[in-house]
Amino acid sequence: MTLADDLALALELADIADEITRAHFQPGGLSFENKLDGSPVTAIDRAVEQAIRERVAVARPDHVVLGEEAGGDSTGGRPRWIVDPIDGTRKFVRGIGIFATLIALESDGEVVVGIASAPFMGTTGRRWWAAHGLGAFSDGRPIHVSAVERIEDAHLLHGAVEGWVRQGRAAALTDLSMRCWGTTGYGDFWIHLLVAEGAAEAALEPDAAIWDVAALKVIVEEAGGRFTDFDGRPRADGGSGLSSNGLVHEAVLNVLQGA
Repeated sequence: MTLADDLALALELADIADEITRAHFQPGGLSFENKLDGSPVTAIDRAVEQAIRERVAVARPDHVVLGEEAGGDSTGGRPRWIVDPIDGTRKFVRGIGIFATLIALESDGEVVVGIASAPFMGTTGRRWWAAHGLGAFSDGRPIHVSAVERIEDAHLLHGAVEGWVRQGRAAALTDLSMRCWGTTGYGDFWIHLLVAEGAAEAALEPDAAIWDVAALKVIVEEAGGRFTDFDGRPRADGGSGLSSNGLVHEAVLNVLQGA
């Protein structure tokens, strides 16, 4: 199998996920339960992940799946699909259409394919994807990060403020907001994709699991940007996520690290 074949399968998996979420999304909101960490989950999250697992088992029986809802972290050296069935569940359960299914493929410890599919954004839904060495795309169009060089001219996007407070980083967020051109707090997957599209220069999540950012990492990187955790390590499993156009990355890291 080639990387193009894996990308084609990832797009098929996104189609499967979109079909389920389209059928069950309710503009008025829907019922949910809270997991042990306090985050919401619905039967739809679980159904999407299960459908993806079933298709991967048929199409790539030698691969494994790591999903937010059912786990499955051990790879045994095999390629691993990393799935967040609904990223932005808090919005999903309130009937807000800014949510997406995130699908990534990791091979030999490197994320090589990433897809974010948001069926209720825009008029007909939106989808972003990338594969290592093949570029990054939004709704079929190539995308690229911005050329803004200074943090003072940068538009910075961030996740939920409560996450910054829980992580003891509220002061860093305040410092960044005073240094940059402007901030916006959309949260979740979209902030990193706006960086990939060149609409913002950096996006920051102080508390992020691997399934929250793995797909986004390769999209940002293939768009010409840079992705690290808050310690500057180029990994999706560092517990935090910083994407940028690359040009302001070190300046943002310096503020985060109190330099």
